[in-house]
Order: sequence, then C-alpha cells, then structure tokens
Amino acid sequence: MGSIAIFTDDPGWHGRQLVQAFAKRGYDSVYSSLTACKIQLEHELLPIHIPGFEQSLPDAVFVRGVPGGSLEEVVFYLDILHGLKILGIPVYNDGHAIERSVDKAMTSFLLQHHRIATPPTWVLRDREDALALVEQELQNGHMVISKPLFGSQGEGIRRLEKMTDLIWLTGSHGIYYLQRFVECEGLGYSDHRVFIINGKAVAAMRRKGLSWLNNVARGAACEEIVLDPVMAELAVQAAQALSMSYAGVDIIRDKDGHYVVIEVNSIPAWKGLQSVCNISIADLLVEDMLKQLACSRQSRLMAMA
Repeated sequence: MGSIAIFTDDPGWHGRQLVQAFAKRGYDSVYSSLTACKIQLEHELLPIHIPGFEQSLPDAVFVRGVPGGSLEEVVFYLDILHGLKILGIPVYNDGHAIERSVDKAMTSFLLQHHRIATPPTWVLRDREDALALVEQELQNGHMVISKPLFGSQGEGIRRLEKMTDLIWLTGSHGIYYLQRFVECEGLGYSDHRVFIINGKAVAAMRRKGLSWLNNVARGAACEEIVLDPVMAELAVQAAQALSMSYAGVDIIRDKDGHYVVIEVNSIPAWKGLQSVCNISIADLLVEDMLKQLACSRQSRLMAMA
C-alpha cells in the first residue's frame, strides 16, 4: 500500500474527499502541515522531515494549502515543496506552479505574456503613482479593483468607484496591485469557474454573487452550465501559461461578450463546483496525480537501467 502526504492546516470536506479517493486506489493518506516540516541535513536522517513520515518519505504529496506568514516563512514552505520534487517525490501542484499563482503580479504578467485576455493591471510601489493611476481610471469611467498581492476568497479586495474612495487605497506591504474592474454581461454579478486537470476542462459553473464579489466563500450561488468550448480553451491556456497540473480558472464574460481571465488558482476549492456537477472532482484529481506518480517511477527505473 502506498502513502500520500496531504499538506493542509484545515482538512475539512476537501481533505476527506481526497482521503477517500486515495483509499479507493490503495493509498493511505496523512494530513501534514508545512509549518511542522523541517529541513535536516544531517547524516542518516531524511533531508526533509514530514510529520507522519518519520521512517521514509511519502510516495507523493498533494498540496491543499500553503500557510501565510512572513517572507521567510513562505519561502521556507516553498523550499520544502521544491526539495521534495528534487528528491523525486511528485508534488501536486508543485512549488513552481504555486509560486506563480500565489503572487497575483506574476499571474497577471504570465497571462499577458502568453496573450491571454486579462484586465488591464498595474503593480507598483509608489503610493502617489498608484493614486494618480486610479484617479485617471476613474476619470475615464473605469472602476478599479485593489487586491492584496497574496490572498484568496475575496479577502482584502476593494472596489474603488469614485474619487472619495481613494482614501481606502492601501498597499499590500507597500505594493499596490490594481486591476480595471470588468463588468459582466447581463443583470447582476456573475463569473465562471472552470476546473482544469491535466490540460482538460473537466467541469465548470457560474457563480452569482450577492455583490460584485463572486466568491463562494462570500455567499455566491453556484449554477451548473454547459461549458462553452471557447471559454474552456481559454481556461486551458491560462493553466498552461502558469504550468499547472490542475487549476481553478475564474473567467468573466464582459458586456461586449468577450471572455476575460481574472484569476488562476493553483490550490482551488471545489466544494461549490462539486454541488452542481455529476463527476467526482476528487477522483479525477487523484487519478491524475497517481498517473504522475507512475510516470515518475518509470523514469527513475529507466535512469537506473
């Protein structure tokens, strides 16, 4: 029987789904926190210590959460993920994919670099420059979204709608991430979440928000949709631009009918999506991860031959 480490500080529903999916395929799963891991470069010790794997490293690692913290702490957590991959342990998603997506500036940069439709975005250090930019956008009839550089589930996001809102403009540890607000087509507020696994769009939903924030964690309702091939291809391209094994890609259809990518998540939740689709997303994730594990083992055997 194989063993899997699931990195998370809050297993919850998603953790249980993964444990059950791995168990069906003959794998034991252990929840571990990156905060409890160690690098121990001492003779006869495992170079990376993961609680629950004292005698040997896991066959593979599924990343369900990377804790926040200081720059040093976050770099350390990513060092653990990078180190495991160097040691030949498949990491899903790996540290490089998480680095690209946890940093909204790099996400936006890579999307634009790969010519993927995404809102006009600015990342800058100087507050006066940020204020002048937002003022210009407002004068041109565009609202602006201010986001923390690192964050999820709508935390810390503000919409600047008028000049008096400039008082609320705050940076993320001195960095301003600003994005032109995209108004969706139709009435109310909505966007789409497309779930990508191994370069394929496997499921999608419409999220209808109570306000302009469409996060399920903020009360947005989930609706089943028939996946538009154009939207599916855009989501696939976004995940590929960030080199992700799996991803949750958030897309808005604007008032002119064009699709625009607004977020790419490397550790996406799928509870809301699961409630409106008839496939097991956890099973698909586990199946794809175990295929990567099999390929990794085959590569090691060929290298030893």
